[in-house]
Amino acid sequence: MRIARGAMRISVFVLVGRCAGALKEMAVAYRYGTGPIVDAYQLTMTLVGWLPVVLATIFSMVLVPVFVELRAQPLADQTRFLGELEGWAIVVGAMLTLLLYACWPLALHIGATNLSAETRAICRQMILTMGPIGALMLVSSAYAARLQSRERHINTLLDGLPAGFVLGFVLSAGGEVSALPLICGTIGGYLVQTLILRMLSVRVDPIRHGLRLTLKAPQWQRVYRAVRVLALGQVVMCCTPILDQFFVVAYGDGAVATVGYTNRVLSLLLSMGALAIGRAILPILSDIIGVGDLSRARHTALKWTLLMFLLGTGVALVSWLLAPQAVALLFQRGAFTARDTAAVAELFRWGQMQVPFYFSGLVLLTLFASAGRYREMAIIALMSFVVKVVANVVMTHWLAIPGIFAATALMHATTLIYYLVYVQGWPTDTATTAAGQP
Repeated sequence: MRIARGAMRISVFVLVGRCAGALKEMAVAYRYGTGPIVDAYQLTMTLVGWLPVVLATIFSMVLVPVFVELRAQPLADQTRFLGELEGWAIVVGAMLTLLLYACWPLALHIGATNLSAETRAICRQMILTMGPIGALMLVSSAYAARLQSRERHINTLLDGLPAGFVLGFVLSAGGEVSALPLICGTIGGYLVQTLILRMLSVRVDPIRHGLRLTLKAPQWQRVYRAVRVLALGQVVMCCTPILDQFFVVAYGDGAVATVGYTNRVLSLLLSMGALAIGRAILPILSDIIGVGDLSRARHTALKWTLLMFLLGTGVALVSWLLAPQAVALLFQRGAFTARDTAAVAELFRWGQMQVPFYFSGLVLLTLFASAGRYREMAIIALMSFVVKVVANVVMTHWLAIPGIFAATALMHATTLIYYLVYVQGWPTDTATTAAGQP
């Protein structure tokens, strides 16, 4: 019931946030269509965000159980860990920004050779100004994990702030079509989101701490162990958007924008279910495993895996039927034509194949993260990514751009199967041991 209540609250927040995202996409489609500015924006956000997203994903899986355990530790340990975590998150975020500035010319040269000179020029402008967004993503993920560990899910609502800012800037822009509203809105949205998350995390857990650049808190041992094993698998899995971009740009101008619009609509569906159940179930499974009842955690997760697979199947069927109408309602106005609607709707229908596997697989991923099974998670991620690479090559040869979405569905199906195979080896009696050591 705690999971269900949390999932319902998060679903409302996700709905509000994603409505802001949908309105933003409607405004962007009206103003820019599938032109070079949208191509450049999609490519820039991929380059800027992919590595911070990797670390943020690790934070969400590793830090929430750590924060749950931290509440039972002495106040001095809590203060030291929180200060060190915030300090290093800022430092690492700044280092990632510098790394982006050093590597983006090479990445742009390799990944955007089939795009027009105008698109590449806009992308260069955007990367120079939007580079710090990655640092904001990383720092805000630490604050969000702290809130999530307390079963406070307001961070899910705040995920819609960047989209809301972009919407406001695009609508208030003058007659000239330029990239400036997208740049200013995105930077402003992530900055305000980070500041609000910090304020809320301090309010919900009022432990005063200063920034520290040491690593003396005992909680770092668990973080080291998790990151060492989990990072490689997550880096590989989060390379999937980069991999898809390399395949998409081969189809020339407009393809990146078309796939980008498709992914935006898909994210409305995926986040409604995935964020809701994932963020609701992680602190609760951490609580169950923290008292040594691994069997109950396993049973709970398998039950929710089945429920989410059935829910995902129903969502996919309804979405497949309503795809043309939904895409037209969201985007078909201004520079976004009926031809663009047909192209996005076709790809959106192919994307529905992944929904049941993604929903249900995320539940088991959360179970493994709560139990500290990071080695198994890394192995599954590596194997699934290999499937994705091979499937991309084969499927795009047969199906062109829709093959990318078919390959993603096959990757998520493979992930779900691997998790189910691994979880069958877990103990089923109630006499289990502590988290991470069944």
